[in-house]
Amino acid sequence: MAEPALTVPSDRGRITIAPEAVAQIVGRVAAECYGVVGMVVRGPARERVTQLLPKGRLARGVIVRNDGGAVALELYVVVAYGLNLAEVAATARSQVTYEVERLTGLRVASVDVHIQDVKRTA
Repeated sequence: MAEPALTVPSDRGRITIAPEAVAQIVGRVAAECYGVVGMVVRGPARERVTQLLPKGRLARGVIVRNDGGAVALELYVVVAYGLNLAEVAATARSQVTYEVERLTGLRVASVDVHIQDVKRTA
């Protein structure tokens, strides 16, 4: 079942934003965060293989849910080896919250960052 569109009330009506549009914003912001080297497709837990997503498909590593008028986000990321994982996740959470609220006007209820893998960068 598709997630319902997210709405932002305004003086002269309402603005409706598709969850896919929010996912595109989240994917691009998360991919630019320090320490995040990629986004991955969320798969079944028994499949321990992660698929790094190309730049054009970053939204597939994001889940957007409507949480009572706000938006709840889940990110599935790959982090660079040698960095503090908690710091990278906190930075991603902060940046995503700020940019989604700034660009869409939606209130962000939560941002859950799932670190799926750690990769050594070249």
